[in-house]
Amino acid sequence: MFAKDGYGVIAKAVLFAFLVMATGYYFMGVAFYISLVLGLFLIVFTLYFFRDPDRVTPTGEHLVISPADGKVIEIKKVFEGKYLDSEATQVSIFLSPLDVHVNRIPLSGVIQYAEYIPGEYLVAWHEKASELNERSEFGVRHSSGARMFFRQITGYVARRIVFHIKEGDEVTAGDRFGMMKFGSRMDLVYTDEIILNVKPGDVVVGGETIIGQVNMK
Repeated sequence: MFAKDGYGVIAKAVLFAFLVMATGYYFMGVAFYISLVLGLFLIVFTLYFFRDPDRVTPTGEHLVISPADGKVIEIKKVFEGKYLDSEATQVSIFLSPLDVHVNRIPLSGVIQYAEYIPGEYLVAWHEKASELNERSEFGVRHSSGARMFFRQITGYVARRIVFHIKEGDEVTAGDRFGMMKFGSRMDLVYTDEIILNVKPGDVVVGGETIIGQVNMK
C-alpha cells in the first residue's frame, strides 16, 4: 500500500527513470547498464519511501499514540503560547529518509487549532527547527479536557508538508492525517494533563506505539 499523497511523485519518478533507461539504451554499452541500475534504484527507493503500511492501533480513548515512525531525539521544557498558553514539555521525533513518513493523530479529540507556517529548511534535529522551519501546527482537545499541541516540521531534505485536518474536525488517535516528504520531524507539546513515557533514543512506530496517556487523576 502506498500513500495517496505520494502518487504524483511516484508517477514522476517512474517516468523520469524510464527516460534515463531509454537514454542509456540509445547509447548502449556501459551507459545502458548504468542507466538501468540508476532507473531501477530510483523506482524502488520512491516506492519504498511512499509506502503506507496498515497499522493496528491499540484501543483506548485515553491513549497517546506515536504520530510518526522514528527516534525520539529530544525532550525539553518550553513555553507554548499559541494553543496551550503554558509552560509545557516538548518531545521531538526525528524521521530519517528510510522511515515511513505518513503521519497519524496522536490523541483522540477535536482539532481546535490548525495553521500552516512557511519558513526555513534547517536540518530537522536543529534546536531552532521548531521555531524557524516550514511547519504545520495543530491543537487537539481530548474529551477529558486535556489538550495537546503537535507539529509537522520540514527538514533540510523534506520540503513538502501535506495534511488533511482542519479546525472543528473530530479525530481518532492512530488515524492518518498527512505526511512529510523525506527526512523530517514531529513535535508533541503537552502539560501535566498528559503523561508521556518515552525518553531520548526510543524508537517509535506511528499508529502503533503507545507513548503515553491522559492523566485521569
